[in-house]
Amino acid sequence: MELKHIDIANLSVSSANMRGIAKKPDLTNILPSVRARGILVPLIVRGGAEDGSYEIVAGKRRYHAALTVAEEQDGIDPLPCAVMEAGDDAAALEASLIENIARLDPDEVNRCEAFTRLVREGRSVEDIGLTFGLTGLHVKRTLAIGNLLPRIRNLYRAEKIDVVTMRHLTLATKVQQRDWLGLVDCPEKHAPTGAQLKAWLFGGSAIATKAALFDLAGYDGAIISDLFGEDSYFANADTFWTAQTAAIEDRAEAYREAGWSEVVAMALGDYFNSWEHDRCPKKKGGRVFVSVSHRGEVAFHEGYITMKEARQRAKGEAGADTPKPVRPEVSAALGNYIDLHRHAAVRASILSEPGVALRLMVVHVIVGSPLWRVDIERQRAASDAIAESVEVSASEAAFDAKRREVLTTLGFDPETPTVVGGYDGEHGIAGLFVRLAALSDGDVMSILPIVMGETLAVGSAEVDLLGQLLGTDLRACWQDDAVLPDLIRDKQLLTAIVGEVAGADVAEANAEATAKVQRAILVDCLTSSNGREKVTDWLPRWFAFPPSGYTERGGIGCIERSERVAPLFVPAEVEEEPEMREAA
Repeated sequence: MELKHIDIANLSVSSANMRGIAKKPDLTNILPSVRARGILVPLIVRGGAEDGSYEIVAGKRRYHAALTVAEEQDGIDPLPCAVMEAGDDAAALEASLIENIARLDPDEVNRCEAFTRLVREGRSVEDIGLTFGLTGLHVKRTLAIGNLLPRIRNLYRAEKIDVVTMRHLTLATKVQQRDWLGLVDCPEKHAPTGAQLKAWLFGGSAIATKAALFDLAGYDGAIISDLFGEDSYFANADTFWTAQTAAIEDRAEAYREAGWSEVVAMALGDYFNSWEHDRCPKKKGGRVFVSVSHRGEVAFHEGYITMKEARQRAKGEAGADTPKPVRPEVSAALGNYIDLHRHAAVRASILSEPGVALRLMVVHVIVGSPLWRVDIERQRAASDAIAESVEVSASEAAFDAKRREVLTTLGFDPETPTVVGGYDGEHGIAGLFVRLAALSDGDVMSILPIVMGETLAVGSAEVDLLGQLLGTDLRACWQDDAVLPDLIRDKQLLTAIVGEVAGADVAEANAEATAKVQRAILVDCLTSSNGREKVTDWLPRWFAFPPSGYTERGGIGCIERSERVAPLFVPAEVEEEPEMREAA
């Protein structure tokens, strides 16, 4: 380029200038500087005209500011200009783009129109990307906006639609764009925008290509690429389902050839609920269940039978000579009472062990749990008395106090659960992330036990595992002299407990007494009534970690769960150090 000072009368705005020639630009922030100091940054121009005039490729706002000053002062000195070679429209447009993008990034529509002109001048997508420091995908995204009808681009310019709506419309055919504009014009109908627009474009359900079981290379239907997202979509749902159904049947046939007794195709849109099925291996007649979502996603669930069939099989295997089941030691209500108090005590214990909570959370993320959708444990009680007993316990009070501190830290209502278990979109996630990002690692770690405690299932093996691991002692937090005695109705159980609380002599003397009399003795010992000495350190055996019972009848949920986790606490054999072996 050659630097010259050119008289303003010999300058005009070129059609290659990306900001156009018709509209006078806003000079608010540039005019005072030009009045005070003149034009300091050279305009980019190109010559070649026989009359000696030059076209302004970049610098339209400086030129108009100079014109204004010239009118105010009856003239202005020649303007500094960098003169390009004449005739290269693409180079002129690039120069205009580079300067304007560096100074003030144009909107997507302006950039698209400029890039489209560069393509018409012979520039490739790669050339444009190299010139402006953009990836090929960014250039293609910008050019995709050029496929929109001019009126849609004008709606975006006028801020009548947002950028998400405009980008989704790049997936639409020209016919769909016209239909959408018809909805915009109709006063009785609503034109879909944002996320709803994509569903409208694909007839109610956008089916992504990643859902296909078949090879896309052999697919004959049309596929629409979303340049502004990560997925591509099938343009025709019927064509997709024809290919997908055939692929599902091929996979089902492969399962049959592999020896599975049956492949069950579930109705479209039905969920496979694991709690409605029981595990069953292939050699024992297990089936493969196929679930298909309306979005085309397919899942094969191997090795299951229905719970109804599992019960029928268990009944058949038991036979007619099966002895009558022994009545369990504790009733359902008493079992619920035990589980809730054990649960409350363990989650209070976990407050001081965020490392354990973190590890348990990782386990749940990997293998899941009954609550991790994520749901809060509602602690449903069999009666109001049981609910009140747990609510007023020291364990629940300690947990609730810490929970309210965490809710205050997060800026939540202290009367709401910490875990809401509902997805409210990207804004909700981002808002909570911003809050957590402002907290120290220690503060975030203090939140973790509360979240873990609120998602810890009542009556689960985890409660028994954690109670033993943490050394939870209910003596420090359980005290009840009203609800528990009323829940114990079994005569044999009452006699055993009276013997533990009041002594073997009292139990033996009242062995033939009614359950009401024995319960009264238990209450007297717990409250020091009727002349009996108060028992202050008594803990029912079910509340220990690990727990035990009072009779040989069994049927206690917490004991059965503790037996399942007991092998985890067997210490591994430690190999002797070489020095120790030599000494031996």
